[in-house]
Amino acid sequence: MLSKLKEYKIFIGFFVLFSIVTISAFYTVLKPKPKLALFNPSDVNPELVDSTVQYVAIDHTIADFSFTNQNGKTITQKDYEGKIYVADFFFTTCGSICPKMTNNMVWLQTQLKDNPNVLLLSHSVTPDIDNVTVLKKYALEKGVIDSKWNLVTGNKKDIYFIARKSYLAVKTGKPSEMYDMVHTENFVLVDSKRRVRGFYDGTNLDGVTEPGIKNVKQLLEDITILIEEEK
Repeated sequence: MLSKLKEYKIFIGFFVLFSIVTISAFYTVLKPKPKLALFNPSDVNPELVDSTVQYVAIDHTIADFSFTNQNGKTITQKDYEGKIYVADFFFTTCGSICPKMTNNMVWLQTQLKDNPNVLLLSHSVTPDIDNVTVLKKYALEKGVIDSKWNLVTGNKKDIYFIARKSYLAVKTGKPSEMYDMVHTENFVLVDSKRRVRGFYDGTNLDGVTEPGIKNVKQLLEDITILIEEEK
């Protein structure tokens, strides 16, 4: 009788263990993977979107571009083709939000340095001051890895246009304001198909944010999600 009971206990124990493993395996396989939202102009708070593109509801992508980086190399959308990247807008003489943003971008660079499929792109909004020589000096001071992070200068109108029309980073209330100063703390996450996938407070590494706003560590988490999504 005891031996029979022992056999049943072994069988029941094995059955319970098998059930736990099986259920866990099915849960892992069937559990929906997290997926980031796609941002078209009509999805974004109108206060943060250029008024001339607010009506666009589908298929918004970053426009073609051509700028010059810290090494005097022409950088275009082809250099980011098939890559996930984070874009921002700064200037080297900025003493307010830019130092925090740059430090947080340096932190991101450190976290992502071994992943060749994720890049960084910083646009100078004072290209008349931030020429190649100035950007190179700034890059060396900040420890920029050339293969990972481009600091770019170029035609001011092109930079301001792409900030407002493509990256949806800065509000323009009127067409006449299109080329007014771009000054934004936004880091913009772009996927390998040139679609906007998120906005983040580039001045905030890991602190508390306002509802609906993410910090830079949350950006890194979203990059990980996006990498898995694109596999």
